[in-house]
Amino acid sequence: MTPIRLTDQFKSLLSLAIKMSKSVDADGVLLMTDGPAEWSKLKKICRQNKILLAADSAEHLEGAEEAGFDRVVLDMPGSSPIYERLTQALLEAVADDLLAPGSLVVALYSGFEAESIDSISIINLGEHLDRLSGRDLRQLETCVPLDTLKIVVDLAVEIGRDGREGHPIGTMFVVGDSRRVMPHTHSVGFDPVKGYNRKDRNLDDPRVREGIKEIAQLDGAIIVSAENYVEATCRFVDSPAANISLSKGLGARHWAAAAISRETRAVAVTVSQSNGTVRIFQNGEVMLRIEPTHRRPMVWKNV
Repeated sequence: MTPIRLTDQFKSLLSLAIKMSKSVDADGVLLMTDGPAEWSKLKKICRQNKILLAADSAEHLEGAEEAGFDRVVLDMPGSSPIYERLTQALLEAVADDLLAPGSLVVALYSGFEAESIDSISIINLGEHLDRLSGRDLRQLETCVPLDTLKIVVDLAVEIGRDGREGHPIGTMFVVGDSRRVMPHTHSVGFDPVKGYNRKDRNLDDPRVREGIKEIAQLDGAIIVSAENYVEATCRFVDSPAANISLSKGLGARHWAAAAISRETRAVAVTVSQSNGTVRIFQNGEVMLRIEPTHRRPMVWKNV
């Protein structure tokens, strides 16, 4: 954790970012920080200009809110590529209604040297985040805690974007209401998570998420509790799909996801094997669709 030093160089960059923000009529400046700062002094430098702070942990931003800053906590490793951290910061800001989906933002961050703020970018959220809004996300939170859903969706997007060893992978997660979900499923083979304690099945752990990426190659759905624990893997979902209507071209995995989301209060998340598209099902319907890409942030779309 490296504190922000309010050096002349940093002040010059911040001043330039604020000027750029005004010149392009941006909605604010996003400052990605790797550590704390003298927030009250920074606030005086920023004056009334809108500055949104983003950091990897709440500890880095301690006291920032009291000084008058809006803040976003990423809860992701600081070693993650900067474009992933920027993307997550923008998604969190939109989800928390700190930024509108179509905002124009000037970002100030460490682009070349770690822990040294040295780069400025202008980001058009309209091009990157499409029609995502905080209301869209909260509509799904009614059944599954938003934090749990975000982790599962991010994991699904990674699987859809990267596959495994260069090959596309079709996957399904069923999230929440696991007590009602499990009776509607049965095992299709060996369950790699069976017998592990809860700590070793917690998706908050990056090692567990990496393990789930490997398991995603196996047949069957991955069942995740509302508390973010993997309850079971390699499960065949057996719920009636009568009176469910889906777009043409969607296969058995998507019909099963729609059926289980209607039968229970769970949210189902699928990854298409053909193109990596992630779909989120609730109450038997596709609520959101995400198109993973290799270079751009994930795009949230209404269907």
